[in-house]
Amino acid sequence: MKAVELGWIVLVVLLGLVASGKANVYIVTVEGEPIISYRGGENGFEATAMESDEKLDTASELVTSYASHLEKKHDMLLGMLFEHGSYKKLYSYKHLINGFSVHLSPEQAETLSRAPGGGCGRAGEDIIIGFVDSGIYPHHPSFASHHTDPYGPVPKYRGKCEIDPDTKRNFCNGKIIGAQHFAEAAKAAGAFNPAIDFASPLDGDGHGSHTAAIAAGNNGIPVRVNGHEFGKASGMAPRARIAVYKALYKLFGGFVADVVAAIDQAVHDGVDILSLSVGPNSPPTTTKTTFLNPFDATLLAAVKAGVFVAQAAGNGGPFPKTLVSYSPWITSVAAAIDDRRYKNHLTLGNGKILAGIGLSPSTHPNLTYTMVAANDVLLDSSVSKYSPSDCQRPEVFNRKLVEGNILLCGYSFNFVVGTASIKKVSETAKSLGAVGFVLAVENVSPGTKFDPVPVSIPGILITDVSKTMNLIDYYNVSTPRDWTGRVKGFKAVGSIGDGLMPILHKSAPEVALFSARGPNIKDFNFQDADLLKPDILAPGSLIWAAWSPNGTDEPNFVGEGFALISGTSMAAPHIAGIAALLKQKHPRWSPAAIKSALMTTTTKLDRGGRPLQAQQYSETEALKLVTATPFDYGSGHVDPRAALDPGLIFDAGYEDYVGFLCTTPGIDIHEIRKYTNTPCNTTMGRPSNFNTPSITISHLVGTQTVTRTVTNVAGEETYVITARMHPSIAIETRPSAMTLRPGASRKFSVTLTARSLTGSYCFGSITMKGSRGHKVVIPVVALGHWR
Repeated sequence: MKAVELGWIVLVVLLGLVASGKANVYIVTVEGEPIISYRGGENGFEATAMESDEKLDTASELVTSYASHLEKKHDMLLGMLFEHGSYKKLYSYKHLINGFSVHLSPEQAETLSRAPGGGCGRAGEDIIIGFVDSGIYPHHPSFASHHTDPYGPVPKYRGKCEIDPDTKRNFCNGKIIGAQHFAEAAKAAGAFNPAIDFASPLDGDGHGSHTAAIAAGNNGIPVRVNGHEFGKASGMAPRARIAVYKALYKLFGGFVADVVAAIDQAVHDGVDILSLSVGPNSPPTTTKTTFLNPFDATLLAAVKAGVFVAQAAGNGGPFPKTLVSYSPWITSVAAAIDDRRYKNHLTLGNGKILAGIGLSPSTHPNLTYTMVAANDVLLDSSVSKYSPSDCQRPEVFNRKLVEGNILLCGYSFNFVVGTASIKKVSETAKSLGAVGFVLAVENVSPGTKFDPVPVSIPGILITDVSKTMNLIDYYNVSTPRDWTGRVKGFKAVGSIGDGLMPILHKSAPEVALFSARGPNIKDFNFQDADLLKPDILAPGSLIWAAWSPNGTDEPNFVGEGFALISGTSMAAPHIAGIAALLKQKHPRWSPAAIKSALMTTTTKLDRGGRPLQAQQYSETEALKLVTATPFDYGSGHVDPRAALDPGLIFDAGYEDYVGFLCTTPGIDIHEIRKYTNTPCNTTMGRPSNFNTPSITISHLVGTQTVTRTVTNVAGEETYVITARMHPSIAIETRPSAMTLRPGASRKFSVTLTARSLTGSYCFGSITMKGSRGHKVVIPVVALGHWR
């Protein structure tokens, strides 16, 4: 007997039962509980699980309806994959196991092992993710419902769908379950322009469609731009429902009043997850603490209602204390660079090869082409006022001199501020009949981010100033001029390589340069908080996802159906989608339990087995890599598969969050009561005792002991507890081991002692290794002081 486990389907091949030819009989078990152990969780079906001494009533309505539901799921899975008559289902198993036996060829079995019916096809089923963002483009294939299993009603959701005032079409389709917009504050401030902001949930920016697709976009959607397919896109939870709460707009961002209204409505409507790629521009000045600004206080109420909140950490990195997501009830997400890089090269006639970036096809592989600089092929000198070297206006060039050649353009500050775009360079070159273009950077400001842009003709961006100088020197030497400076003949030649294929790097993941860094702050005076932020690291660099054709947030993707963009805005919906998978598997888990499972199962190593690295500035302000710390990545890079089965969780509820606030020095208890309607309880003692899966002590004087409580969400298991810390701080855990039965909770303590003062934060970790294979790790951060 051979078992193959792929996704959430297990194929068991019964080799002794061969019916004919090469066909075998397979027993297939499917994710989801059978009748005997089903404890509820699927909409419309009550629990059927029996106690150990209870007899199953197979004729009851509960049992027969759930049994019929399981059998329909089995038939639907087979019907989706194979033509009628090409297989024979023998049995559906519903009572003791959830699965079926089927007569298949080995090729069909291989198809079944990769089937969406147990993996991506059901991932996030009936979980509702609310997006407070710039709206959605509902007609995108990432949000279509006509090529998927039908979406049934979700009775728990009470939201509404607005009607497009122009097309009179409903924004919802089953996949999109709710769509509303919030702009009263923007209108009152005179910032709202219905002509470009759209008085509807329609995405006029692109950002909202992108984030929604990352978290919950359909699986297997071809990413086609300029006729080239870059791969297939899928959301983290492709069967999750999307609820849209538009409160962000392309020209002015958003107003807190509108964002708070959107969050309030989303929680009222019954979303399970909130994905927030939005945050304040800076720490709040209206309250004494970062944790009680109107934004975070509203999110505390959301978590109290059972909603998991994922929020972008911010894009102010790599500088310390740049986070805009502060509170313990929020999962603050940092951005990682994954293993995919796009590179290209320009080969000059003198043999030099200049590296660059450009998602473009190559020029003819066996030919070189004449290169002409933009300033040398103008119609006349009067057009110089249009910054012609930017190559944004085809009408200023002499087509006869450009046609059939490579156009050389300059990357000016206009590209940085968005008034010029690589897309427009490509369009200019194409309209003039050029075979390709080169965009060369002559001056670069520290921190300038160059992302590859897909273009339809051969094109490359030379980002290294020294390589640009090589190009300029070669061009000048090869281009004879008369005494007035006019070109007598274009002799420089070159060719552009193929930049469409990604190069995969084992150094991934890395913390992106722009990703906001800790330490976390508790007030507008930037005083350090006893709480680690960010919480977790997720992909957030060069992310392909859906885009709105109306979207203008990225000038290089205007009119496109997909965009390749970067930011912690892209990292947060990864976590929101993965949280939906956890919510689906563990419907009764609290937001804190989901956050704990995500954080304690992360990885701190890259794909080469080395400690995670973070992008940082060197002394010369060039980019370098340094060993990352929890202030860069929180608990580490998310591992979705491990998070589904964490072993232990660090749980917390509303009273615990209030206790954290009440024990944080400097917070007015009357302010706490104003926002929480709850009297203060200081039994927690210190904010560092809040039961989160990390330990942070920003002012360690002498010895301090903190406590944590873990709850077992797996079978009975014995855990051995070990700790490591920078030598300047001693660390001890008690007990050193403990055994927990299913559902049981146990406390343990961690004692930190400052041995010597380094003047900087020290880092370590606590590892709880289980006898059944679970491994729970939490980061420890402390800064020693004399007093």
